[in-house]
Amino acid sequence: MNASHLLAGVLVDEFTRAGVREAVISPGSRSGPLALALHRAAQAGRLRLHVRIDERSAGYLAVGLAKRSGRPAIVVCSSGTAAANLFPAIIEAGEAGVPLLALTADRPPELRGTGANQTIDQTKLYGSAVRWFAEVAATAGRDGLDGYWRSVVCRAFGAACGWDPGPVHLNVALPEPLGPDSAAPPAGFAGRPGGVPWTVTPPAAAPPAPALPDVERGVVVAGDGTPEPAAVVALARARGWPLIAEPTSNARYGPSALTAYHHLLDAPGFLPAHRPDLVVSVGKPGLSRAVLALLAAADQHLVVSASPRWPDPTRSGRGVLTGLAEAVGEERPAAGPRQRRSAWLTDWLAADRRVRGALDAVLDAADGPSEPALARDLAAALPDGSLLFAGSSMPIRYLDHHMRPRTGLTVIGNRGTSGIDGLVSTAIGAALAHPGPAAALLGDLSFLHDQNGLLIGADEARPDLTFVVVDNDGGGIFSVLGDLERAEGFERVFATPPGRDLARVAAAHRLPVGGADGRAVLGTATGQGLRVVIARSDRALTAALGSRLREAARQAAA
Repeated sequence: MNASHLLAGVLVDEFTRAGVREAVISPGSRSGPLALALHRAAQAGRLRLHVRIDERSAGYLAVGLAKRSGRPAIVVCSSGTAAANLFPAIIEAGEAGVPLLALTADRPPELRGTGANQTIDQTKLYGSAVRWFAEVAATAGRDGLDGYWRSVVCRAFGAACGWDPGPVHLNVALPEPLGPDSAAPPAGFAGRPGGVPWTVTPPAAAPPAPALPDVERGVVVAGDGTPEPAAVVALARARGWPLIAEPTSNARYGPSALTAYHHLLDAPGFLPAHRPDLVVSVGKPGLSRAVLALLAAADQHLVVSASPRWPDPTRSGRGVLTGLAEAVGEERPAAGPRQRRSAWLTDWLAADRRVRGALDAVLDAADGPSEPALARDLAAALPDGSLLFAGSSMPIRYLDHHMRPRTGLTVIGNRGTSGIDGLVSTAIGAALAHPGPAAALLGDLSFLHDQNGLLIGADEARPDLTFVVVDNDGGGIFSVLGDLERAEGFERVFATPPGRDLARVAAAHRLPVGGADGRAVLGTATGQGLRVVIARSDRALTAALGSRLREAARQAAA
């Protein structure tokens, strides 16, 4: 067996021993040995293989697979700009703490810096965006190579899913010949007996969490990627504190959960009159500026994070707790914690009900469908066991403003860097890793930005996923950001209306497509394979509706 195929076979074998079950590849010559090794592993049932022709889409597909499954996923590409196109997905994985294993094929060192075709400097290409980098090469000598290569794989796997999970980059130098090699691996390259990994690294144990201060005027804030949603809900319930849970925290349920906190906190006079003595934040908050103002206004802000990258966007954290389950353990008996009632919590819940009622009245009285009502009703109507992928910009904000507390629904999104690129591919990857039906709520620009993610080969796995695409012909978020809409040239340089027929885009990818005006999509959004539902909207009407919603909320909160 030649050196390149021997290296590729050892790497893939050791990754599957470590626990990798999903891999994504894009076609390329230099990465051929890795692709063939992964194909053989898939044929043997050791992992599931996905093929995408666009490396950027492939990277985000791997992000979705890893984000939903919690297991590291491999993404493999060829050299040159192919490797550069993985960078956006790697940045997202790094900021969101998603375990990702990027394997970039490369020329051997003697061909670098010589003008050889399709060769760039891939050494530490992704800089500080990855948790760990190593180069592994197919060298001529074979003594000790099996242990060296397998040890690198175990280090990469451990760095990707350790106490600070994130992306890892292995640059794999593969010399020619790259074509198929039917020879068997030589003796001494069989790995550990029994199919176990070369090196097993136990997860690092977090130190015990200190007890939380026992105060009445406390608030729990759960942001994106909250690691222990049930513990967060238990804490809020046991302490009698209001729970502000962003949709992608998956902690928006229980007797303390609020719905209309964004409008409530944004109402004049509410926050000064409800300044908390303590805020405990879990996950990555930051979807709402009103919530950030709450964090900054608290007398004491404690951040819960077992990672050195603790999220504290307001720089108001006065302490970092390494875990939450221990902090509420004594208050969580087998039957669940008792609900502590207080005037503090009662006041918050009453105000939330008033504001939520006022918002619902405005939405229900609107002429025709609306984007906020679509988000509210879609989240409520999806059956238990469903996945909802929330697009960036306005879809996630409408969910944040109007989604009612509920269980049985998993909500995720790309909140690491909150970009709109790669959303189609990430949603497909997450749906492939999800055991039930899935829906993705996206804007038209996000859908068009990653339409290459819909280029799925005939032999590739397809999820049960419905894309619900809000077609308002442009970037609706710019109509609510400051005074941008008043700027000269707003339509051209901010709204950027694409003027495309999304039904034809879907049809070009041979996807069934249906139209929807708001509630017409409900009840039919899952269980029918991969398809697209288009909900048309008008940006001007949506902006005017937003003004009415804010005014109704201010009056209800007064």
